[in-house]
Amino acid sequence: MGKATGFMEYERMDGPVVAQKDRVKNFEEFHGALPKHEQCLQAARCMDCGVPFCQAGVMISGMASGCPLHNLVPEINDLVYRGNFGEAYKRLSITHSFPEFTSRVCPALCEAACTCGLHQAAVSTKENERAVIEYAFSHDLVKEETPKVRTGKRVAVVGSGPSGLAAAQLLNRRGHEVTVYERKDRLGGLLRYGIPNMKLDKSVIDRRISLMEEAGIKFLTGVNIGKDIDAKDLLKEYDSVILACGASNPRDINAPGRDAKGIRFAVDFLSEVTKTLLDSKFEKVPYKLCEGKDVIVIGGGDTGNDCVGTSIRLGAKSVTQLEMMPKAPDERAASNPWPEWSRVCKTDYGQEEAIWKFGHDPRIYQTTVKEFVKDSKGNLKSVIIISLKAEKDKKTGRMNMVPVEGSEQELPCQLVLIAAGFLGSEKYVTDNFGVELDGRTNVKTDAGRFATSKKKVYAVGDMHRGQSLVVWAIAEGRACAREVDLDLMGYTNL
Repeated sequence: MGKATGFMEYERMDGPVVAQKDRVKNFEEFHGALPKHEQCLQAARCMDCGVPFCQAGVMISGMASGCPLHNLVPEINDLVYRGNFGEAYKRLSITHSFPEFTSRVCPALCEAACTCGLHQAAVSTKENERAVIEYAFSHDLVKEETPKVRTGKRVAVVGSGPSGLAAAQLLNRRGHEVTVYERKDRLGGLLRYGIPNMKLDKSVIDRRISLMEEAGIKFLTGVNIGKDIDAKDLLKEYDSVILACGASNPRDINAPGRDAKGIRFAVDFLSEVTKTLLDSKFEKVPYKLCEGKDVIVIGGGDTGNDCVGTSIRLGAKSVTQLEMMPKAPDERAASNPWPEWSRVCKTDYGQEEAIWKFGHDPRIYQTTVKEFVKDSKGNLKSVIIISLKAEKDKKTGRMNMVPVEGSEQELPCQLVLIAAGFLGSEKYVTDNFGVELDGRTNVKTDAGRFATSKKKVYAVGDMHRGQSLVVWAIAEGRACAREVDLDLMGYTNL
């Protein structure tokens, strides 16, 4: 696939990126695209390796290697190389529901498993994918056809995040009548309110949902299943119910002083910023949330990085990011061979912006909060942090991060954003439906299945597998749709 010698003739070239000093002035997307002919040359680097781990989507050493959607990466790259973007879109749409989302927010598991990446820069599969889907939209190739025949079966999808949307898309194509319930005021779930606009412009979500509505999917916002509508009533009305509510139960930091004013969960903070921008059509920016404040972000993942970038745009005086674990190596270790996911230190856009603005990396590794310090009015004024070290538990043999006595430091802080992950699904939903949970508070199903302990009820996405990536959510939504269709019809052609 691609040009046989392309990987030797062309170096990797990514699309242009707006400089930090300019992009922090707004919430606009800042990754640009290469000219079409340049993108074709990038696809030419796909080397007909014969071992396309890029599309395997298998677990190696407990980590995903390659695309969970099993996108036909070498074939798509070959078509891009030949300039046939229309056919590339047809090939991509066989396996993928929403390339416009993953080509913006996915960490590119495909590229991490690229054979070319073993000795040089990987093929730019993520940007090739974005070029294909944007070409398809601009040339009116993206359609959601209304089914000519309806099955008479009705399916409710609770949650409009990537897993719920993917399941709804396929079930509607099959001919079932699909209604999607969303408790927030706008559709998209995590895509809408958990990911900042500069990473995923919300018009990209609206563009896709508009097509899905035209194809017959019904969307209802501001409806909180489990509170506004009882589970038993929903189950009476529908033949199947898919729970796609996400892992929206945030992990807290229970240190002394936790009741101080100025401590927020990260997704609540990001949601408020995005809602303010959308409600005002981007004319009102909520600077008051961060302006002039020393901000500490607890958590080193994607959400933590998004908090760093957002805080800078809102005029933070300083931003510090705390990570419990040690800094990953700068280069792949011998114990982490290709095609395993590469456990190396990555500096994302938010950290890049912090380095530009404050002159240093915002991350402090192997540390956590020991105490939140309040002023006389109960407002947060500083945070006492403490260093951590790895220590083996004598009973279990597991390595734990434990405090180092005498290593405390006090940092000025008026806003803490907790981005320490999630603990599974929210209790009021699972209690209302009466579904069993596993030991991690995710909805329990048989391995590789989506049917829950409650008849007619299915679970998908983060609610099913725990906090994960958008690409995994889409893959689960598609797989769940097949299972639901099989149970409803006795066979499936999805």
